Amino acid sequence: MVRLFLFTSLACFMFFSAAQAAGLRFLAIPEDQNGSSIDAAVWSPCIQPTEEVQIRAFKIRAAPDCPITGEALPLIIISHGYGGWFLGHHDTAEALADTGFVVVAINHPHANYADMSRANGLPPLVERPRDIKRAIDFMLSGFAEASKIDPQRVGFYGFSQGGYTGLVIAGGNPDFGKLPRRCPDPEAAGCQHSNKTNPSGETRVIPVLTHDARVKAMVVSDPLSVVFQTKDSVKDIDIPIQLWGSERGSATGALKDASILRAVLPDKPDFHIAPNAVHMSFLTMCPQANMSSEVCRDSPGFDRASFHKMFNAEVVAFFRKHLAP
Repeated sequence: MVRLFLFTSLACFMFFSAAQAAGLRFLAIPEDQNGSSIDAAVWSPCIQPTEEVQIRAFKIRAAPDCPITGEALPLIIISHGYGGWFLGHHDTAEALADTGFVVVAINHPHANYADMSRANGLPPLVERPRDIKRAIDFMLSGFAEASKIDPQRVGFYGFSQGGYTGLVIAGGNPDFGKLPRRCPDPEAAGCQHSNKTNPSGETRVIPVLTHDARVKAMVVSDPLSVVFQTKDSVKDIDIPIQLWGSERGSATGALKDASILRAVLPDKPDFHIAPNAVHMSFLTMCPQANMSSEVCRDSPGFDRASFHKMFNAEVVAFFRKHLAP
């Protein structure tokens, strides 16, 4: 059922643990044969008091380097959108950590706000799911407190290209021939395989994509889903999905594509429409110094803070339901 939420209808949920503060640490997932090192932020349940942590223009309440409170905790991986970064959804990460989840958000290498050197074309779309698998591998084996995580309860949250990333991880096989061109010069480095087709209309390059059956449930908001518009492209996705679309979308037609994705998924997702929201409304609240930025502009009358309070409650409730012990 499609649910058009009012901000006054806040979902209720119960807490996993007594921890009411988000521990926060930063780490680097080492480079390996599959790619460069990956910068990551990790939030976790914590019983220590929080303090204000300044990160660029953001002021975040957190308990730096707090030991993880709890055992056999579920793990959530967060994937940002095009040009995003690991703090782009920090309020959602904090809400999850406060209720008993370990959350890791990554910067996709060479495709994030600080380094867009390889952000265009087909290569980053192939590498993104691989980044997620590497992050899960690290959190379950290389992370200092890996023993606190239950490897049977792994979830995923992704926005925009991050949503695309999750759908591939879950078993999706995108039709790259549907991609819009992003590069001004189609022959530029990294753009050669963006969406070139042969005369019959079939994509020339069919890359090997990374799927990961350890992910048991996922939430995706305004995903890049133009490449998932047929039943064949999503036929192998069989995990619970909560799917969000912004009512006002963006120039790419996010809500239309999300609605088609909802229709073709083999198991109907928990589908939500965010009223009066634009694509960027799923990003965390902006610092005052950044309010003029395009990513901070909402529709007239839209209250991003109120929306995120409701949104985070729904995300927490969904993961509690599907990643319960």
